[in-house]
Amino acid sequence: MVPPVAVSPLIKTARYSALIAGIIYGKQRYEYLKPLGVEDKRIAEEEKKALEEKIRIAKEIEANQESILK
Repeated sequence: MVPPVAVSPLIKTARYSALIAGIIYGKQRYEYLKPLGVEDKRIAEEEKKALEEKIRIAKEIEANQESILK
């Protein structure tokens, strides 16, 4: 097994500082994007409901037309 290599305290500090900065940035970015995602999901759900309603109405019209012709 290879013995561990001595790493400069400056390099260790820089690496951990970058790690902590990345974690903080990620948390802030997530908090910024979270409400936008919720809004997108709400809009998509409304569009889905509207599409399902249109399909249901189209099926009802088609069923009524078939019953008239028979």
